[in-house]
Amino acid sequence: MVTIRDVAKLANISVATVSRVLNAHPSISDKTRQAVLAAVEELGYYPNANAQALATQSSDTIGVVVTDVTDSFFAILVKAVDQVASAHQRNILIGIGYHNPEKEKQAIDLLLKKRCNALVVHSKALSDEILNEYLQRHPGMVIINRTIPGFEQRCIALDNEKGTYLATNTLINHGHKYIGYIGSNHQINDEIERKSGYLKALSDHDLPIMPHAIANSSPDYQGGEETMIKLLSYNSNLTAVVCYNDSMAAGALSILNENNIKVPQQFSLIGFDDMPLANYLVPKLTTIRYPIDLMATYAAELALSLVNKALASPENVTFNPTLVKRFSVKAI
Repeated sequence: MVTIRDVAKLANISVATVSRVLNAHPSISDKTRQAVLAAVEELGYYPNANAQALATQSSDTIGVVVTDVTDSFFAILVKAVDQVASAHQRNILIGIGYHNPEKEKQAIDLLLKKRCNALVVHSKALSDEILNEYLQRHPGMVIINRTIPGFEQRCIALDNEKGTYLATNTLINHGHKYIGYIGSNHQINDEIERKSGYLKALSDHDLPIMPHAIANSSPDYQGGEETMIKLLSYNSNLTAVVCYNDSMAAGALSILNENNIKVPQQFSLIGFDDMPLANYLVPKLTTIRYPIDLMATYAAELALSLVNKALASPENVTFNPTLVKRFSVKAI
């Protein structure tokens, strides 16, 4: 781990001078400041936020990295972290990754440079190896919606496969045999696991995987429309679909309505996540609840307890997907 002494050695100045530069002391010359900043950049050094917190008796910011703040899933995540932060008289800073490894790394690095010693990170694009390095260097970092080997106690994740297995099994128990799957086109574990749960349920019930019964697109309303059109174009006997998330389910529902296919009388639909949207569709959407609010609350409390030993660590919890029954599924 790079230390302030390494920076001082490379810049050929004292540790005390490096400290004054990093704290924007007005007595530092431009030449010295540039030398220190160049050394910091070359070494990839971040000021030790834990040490600073001890020195100032204050650590007032939690960093949050999400994929896209326009998605209600991440809005709920951020709100939950903010509520925990407020309860501890702290604020939050948000970084956005957009499913892009470089942007995710930039977001994490920026929050670290802003001296966030407690972080809740939702990262899907960065490799396990890179996240492993971050977790080793920054003890207050917690990963949500993913598990990094060796850091299971600082990772909060849901069994996505179990969720879509439950959804598919529900449709099978309602008499459906010709079931499609609408998935995300993002190459992330969530998509791999959710499709796996769908396929496993079909296999366990000895149901065939129909040709062209799986379609992928962007995990949003438009993607749901696009994939539902594909499934209807290829399959005349399809009676039900499991969707990657509620937004895609909403898009699929729109296409079914446009084609005068009544839900649930003629076609059944199950979403995933249980976003507020699901309760306002017509019919209200049966879906798999992803307890992201509870998971984010736990993640924020855990991150704070890791950087402040005066706070008790939250009791270890296992989060499970559950079926939320509404009105988009009917037996045939």
